[in-house]
Amino acid sequence: MIETLLSGQLLFAALVTGSLYALTALGLNLVYGTMRVLNVAHGDLVMLGAYGAYWAFTLWGLSPLAAAPAVAALAGALGYAVYRGVFQRLLSAGGSHAGRIEGNSLLLFFGLSIIVQNAAALAFTPNNRAYAYLGEVVHLGQVSMTVNRIAALAIAGGTCIAVALFLRRSVAGLAMRAVIERREAAHIVGVDVDRVQWVSFVIGFGSAALAGVLLSMLEQFSPFSGFPFTIAGFIVIILGGLGNVQAGLAAALVLGAIETYGVALTSANLRSVLLYGCFVGALLLFPNGLFARQRSGP
Repeated sequence: MIETLLSGQLLFAALVTGSLYALTALGLNLVYGTMRVLNVAHGDLVMLGAYGAYWAFTLWGLSPLAAAPAVAALAGALGYAVYRGVFQRLLSAGGSHAGRIEGNSLLLFFGLSIIVQNAAALAFTPNNRAYAYLGEVVHLGQVSMTVNRIAALAIAGGTCIAVALFLRRSVAGLAMRAVIERREAAHIVGVDVDRVQWVSFVIGFGSAALAGVLLSMLEQFSPFSGFPFTIAGFIVIILGGLGNVQAGLAAALVLGAIETYGVALTSANLRSVLLYGCFVGALLLFPNGLFARQRSGP
């Protein structure tokens, strides 16, 4: 058991899983933080990104890594269209009643999730899909790593770090953080809240689709495989704290380690049990996030 816990192979697997969870939660965090809308269909964007990479590879022979920018851009454009067509009206109708906005968005996204899943099943069949890409094995000491997992770790981690720097160093990023932390105050001092909201939607949809592209290189997927990523995203937000991207990255790595080591010590059949158990535990033990005390201090 000690050898299992100290295994470099498991550590690498935990880093890959955690980085994908961090990338998935990134957009979910921004959308909920800026608009207080609960996107329970967020995992379905991961699924659509996976299918985008799959069809680009199987139909046109295009590398998933080469297709990734186009898939993310299309998802971002979809996010902009959904915001302008649906959620801008929802936010206007809800006014300042946050509870009403959250409730309406939860029902709306739940309906969209059902529609997207069944439309994907009708269009692509409900069977699992997979393809082989960059499966060559690289050895680093006693750790064996496939090239596709190394690429997934580098791209997911690099994207999260880039967005964290964007939020800390750029004017647009600081405006987004201001809306997340104090929406009314940000509006009073001249922040264009509407622009921040649609940018959050674009980044949220695009980052989720990018996570789906990376996921498609590593494992099988189906029209119904997105929901666990929605749950993982909410766990990361709960543990890391709303709007805290750096803490969210750390929380995603913790979740990836819990899942990877938990499966290694028990059974792969308990993966969902571990994930949902973490969700319930996070809600009960850390409702304000692991880093709430640090942020609320002087």
